[in-house]
Amino acid sequence: MAVRHQLIERSPEELWTVLADGSRYQDWVVGTAGSRPVAGNWPEVGSMIEYTVRMGPWELCGHTVVRRSDPPQELELEVDSGRLGTARVAIEVRRWGPDSLVIVDEHPLRGPGGRLHNAGLDVLLQLRHRSMLSRLADVAEEVPRGVRTGA
Repeated sequence: MAVRHQLIERSPEELWTVLADGSRYQDWVVGTAGSRPVAGNWPEVGSMIEYTVRMGPWELCGHTVVRRSDPPQELELEVDSGRLGTARVAIEVRRWGPDSLVIVDEHPLRGPGGRLHNAGLDVLLQLRHRSMLSRLADVAEEVPRGVRTGA
């Protein structure tokens, strides 16, 4: 199971402003070189972001759809990486004193990731989540406490 958590020194409401800003997706999602909202009002259910991942000379384009949104506590996404398949990424934000405890839970759904899901893949997802949560903390904590931006 690929579940990871991190304490982020911002309130759930302050952290949600980062999650709710579709133009900042590329700032905290590991491997994403570019992103842009393409449908709906992010992060409302059904809204979508397109993203680009670059690995050396290769470029992969995909999209992420919001499947569940309960501000400022839950954001559930379906990430579609084309031939690589889809994954469910659930982000839960719990109030922890003045801060937020963020829990990320990711599971492959379709395609090779879904068919080949095993403990080795979960280890790779854990490493990715460690970096992603660190990046999310950096983005959220760069804004002074009490200031809400964007969305």
